[in-house]
Order: sequence, then C-alpha cells, then structure tokens
Amino acid sequence: MTRRQLHLNAFLMNTGHHEASWRLPESDPYASVDLAHYVRLARIAERGTFDSLFLADGPQLWSSVGQRPAGALEPITLLTALATATEHIGLIATASTSYNSPYNLARKFATLDHISGGRAGWNIVTTAGAEAARNFGLDAEPAHAERYARAAEFLDVALKLWDSWEDDTIVADKAAGVWGDDAKIHPPRHQGRYFSVEGALNVPRTPQGYPLLVQAGSSEDGKRFAARYAEAVFTAQQTIEDARAFYADLKSRTVAADRDADHIKVLPGIVPVIGSTEAEARANERVLEDHIVHAHGVNHLERLLHLDPGTLELDGPLPADLPPESAIEGAKSRYTLIVELARRERLTVRQLIGRLGGGRGHLTFAGTPEQIADTIELWFESGAADGFNIMPPVLPSGLDAFVDHVVPILRARGLLRTEYGSSRRTLRERYGLPRPANQHVLAPALV
Repeated sequence: MTRRQLHLNAFLMNTGHHEASWRLPESDPYASVDLAHYVRLARIAERGTFDSLFLADGPQLWSSVGQRPAGALEPITLLTALATATEHIGLIATASTSYNSPYNLARKFATLDHISGGRAGWNIVTTAGAEAARNFGLDAEPAHAERYARAAEFLDVALKLWDSWEDDTIVADKAAGVWGDDAKIHPPRHQGRYFSVEGALNVPRTPQGYPLLVQAGSSEDGKRFAARYAEAVFTAQQTIEDARAFYADLKSRTVAADRDADHIKVLPGIVPVIGSTEAEARANERVLEDHIVHAHGVNHLERLLHLDPGTLELDGPLPADLPPESAIEGAKSRYTLIVELARRERLTVRQLIGRLGGGRGHLTFAGTPEQIADTIELWFESGAADGFNIMPPVLPSGLDAFVDHVVPILRARGLLRTEYGSSRRTLRERYGLPRPANQHVLAPALV
C-alpha cells in the first residue's frame, strides 16, 4: 500500500518570517520588491517538490516601516511572473472579499490559472482591521459576521462566473466560421445583498475549472466558511493537542456540510529554525531574538490586543482583564491563540514578543533536520495535519536549509514525493482533489 504523503506549502515573506531577519548580514533589505528574489525562492521550493507556494497580502501598510520591510508587491501580478519561471509548483495568492469586486477578481484568478497551466489558488480572506477599512472610504471595519456573510456571497458569485463558460464552449470551426457556441455561455444574472453581477466572465473556463480555494481563519465564522467552501486551510496551532482538536472539528464540519472530509486539507504553519545540532539551532534562534527591537513588538502587541499605548510592561505579564474573544471584531482566533500562549506558559511581554517574532503565533521549532522531520511526521500521522505551511525564519537561507536537509529525510520515510511526475499536473491534482464539474452541465445518468 502506498503511504499517505504530506502536502507542503512554502509561505514566502520578503526576507523571512522572523521580524528581525532583514537585519542579518546575509539578508537583502530590498528583497520585498525584487522579482529575482522571488524567482529564486520559487525555484528552491520547486526543487523540494512542494505542492505550492503562497503570498500573504492586505490592502494596507501592515506595520511601522521602522520595524521590518513593509512593502509588498501585489500577489496575483507577482505570481503571474513566477508562473513563467516555474513548471510545477502551485501559486496561491491572498485576496480580500471585503475590498474587491467578484468580477474583477474572478477574471484575475482565471487569467493566472490559464497562464500557469492550472496552478492557481486563492487564499480567501475577509480582512480585519480599521486601517484597511479607512483605505476604502469606511470609518471602521465591518463586523466579523458581516465580513463572512459578504465573503460567502462573493465566492458564490465567483463560482458562477468561473462556470459561466462550459468547458467545450470554444468550437474553433474555421470552415463554418464558428468560434464558439453561445448556448454554452451562462451569465450569472446575480442579484444579492452585497453584489449585482449580470454578465458572463470574459475568460474561458480554466484548466482547473476554478482555482484551489484556500482559507486561513480559525474563528467560528471562519470554520463554518471553511467547511462549506475551502479545499485547503492554513491554520496556526501551538500544541499538537490543539491541532488535533482543530483538525477533527474541521473535518467533522466538512462532512456535516455534505462534503468529503478528504477534500479539505489542513496545513498548520511551522517556522523551522534548523541547525546541524540542537545547540546550533538554539544559537541560530537566539541570534534572531537578539535582533528584535522590543519597542516595535510592544506597540504591535498593544494594537493586536486592543490596548491603549503604554499599557504593557516589558518584563511583566499580560493584563489579567483582557477582553474575551467575543468582544474582538478583528482576527479573533489569532487573538485567542496569543493570549492562551502567554497564560499557559506564564510568559512576560518580552518573552511573548520573542515567541511571536518568528511566526506571529505559528509553531516555531528549533532543532536538527531529524527533529524537525520527527515533529512533522508526528503531527501528520496522529491526526493533527494533512501537511504543513513551511514558514522559514530567514529567506532564502531558511528555505534552502529545509529543502537540502529536511526534505531528503521526509522522502526517505516515504512521506514526500521525490519528483512531481506527469500524472498530476494541476494544483488540484497535487492536492488530490477532483476537478469541479460545471454547475450548468448535468452529471451523466447512472446506467
């Protein structure tokens, strides 16, 4: 019997996920706007036979430009360039349902899927934060439940648009002078609470039917949305027990939504700090922590926890009277994860900033390649993950180290492919997912 294999996604973030990565001698502070840097990263991940790579995004300046590289190229445009520089790896872009329109975004992802030969994925986000809202003429961010209601209608419209062409619409009959069959065009004619979209997409149906649908929220609203739509989920879990509980809950919700539990892949984030020995890995971790500017961390943590400036004391604990998750309209699940981490391990604010500096709440693990492979295998085999969102603390060196030293161990254990092969070419096929049928075409009758 063939052993079940991991799904690996490379989460690329300018000089790396650790906030101090840009200060290391090896790092290029200008990498965030350098196409050659991203081409190099994509090719490293492809050398490691990753399923996909992923770019986060948001329609606002994320942090103080004094803290770390804050510029970010628009991801769909960047991934279109990377599609021409790679052959196999999937290309997943983050795009907001709160600050886009369905027609334009459906067209962009359809274009990326055609250009890449069926390798496009969409990380669907609702975008938390008043900063983004004010960039689009709003006084405050919409309520959490409101954002998810809009997201559901947005995605329903996008699916109608991607299905507005049947697969065989193009006839290309030169002799008869008929390029396409108008009877196989299906305008959405959608009238809803948030959107009104009349006409068919102006891009033919794509190699995948529509992009791989990815979701990253772990709140109750987020999990309900994921169970209904998502085919891959990026999540942050600090312990294997929490990861198992999240995994079981999401798979159960997916079945309750009348979907196959295997058609949603759960990929927790992991920040691997690699050393040839455990002591070397710990030393590498300390170098990064020593480069953190704690004043930036305090400011960021106060904003995330909805505290007034000057509330936190660097060598004291978090305040005892923090609001519950139900009172938070922003990133609910990340808020709870960070508060629970600080309480569970009795961390001071300084220690918490150090723990968050590498992965912003994702699991950070310092160790040898064998130890990192052991952790990945344990989570994978014990019902905590279908794969991992690999978040190197420093780029490109951290991704190089993972591919050169951890990937061979995973391959030797039968957990990861040794080559892409020719039988599974699209991103959906890499994730073991079927190509969706067009909603306007009747399934063949059973005989």
